[in-house]
Amino acid sequence: ESRAANASNKEINIQWYIPPLAKPSIYTETKVLLLYAYNTKPVKISNIKTFSSMSIFSGHLWIPLARIISLREKLSDLKQQVEMLMQNSKSLSSASESISFLEQSETLKIISSKNPKMNVEKVHLDEKTEEMAKRCLSEVKALLSVVPALSLPLTEIPFDVTLQSIASLEDMFDPANGCIITEESLFNWIISLFH
Repeated sequence: ESRAANASNKEINIQWYIPPLAKPSIYTETKVLLLYAYNTKPVKISNIKTFSSMSIFSGHLWIPLARIISLREKLSDLKQQVEMLMQNSKSLSSASESISFLEQSETLKIISSKNPKMNVEKVHLDEKTEEMAKRCLSEVKALLSVVPALSLPLTEIPFDVTLQSIASLEDMFDPANGCIITEESLFNWIISLFH
């Protein structure tokens, strides 16, 4: 039972592995191994020796480290841009209300303490940020697609953009850590790339 696994909802678990013995030659680029596992239905595993399920999938991909680092930097920039858009929309909406500065800051403290999931609100992107998102997501698609040559750039964003979804993607491409993704529209898009 110490090795049991539970997933109360759909989730993708991402882990990175850099093989210590695989020393690349000067002619090949360093690649890291992306290990993934996901379930499409809630799962409770109490005995790994007898468990079998049609709703659990796993796999791996070799990805060039330089491309991961580059993509993570772009996703970090995109997250900052989304944060600024959210901040601007909050300041515009609060400016339209006639609340003094002190009342406004107290109100924001109360809202943020009551609602820790404010970062799951869908963000309305401006043209510049939308183009930035499409470029980043096209690169994610190219890295994760089974047949990268057939991976065309995206013409629209395939999931609801929230601060949480962009932060999850940034975490996903951090080779020093793993992550778990549960947001439904992001989950559905990522598993579609693994097929």
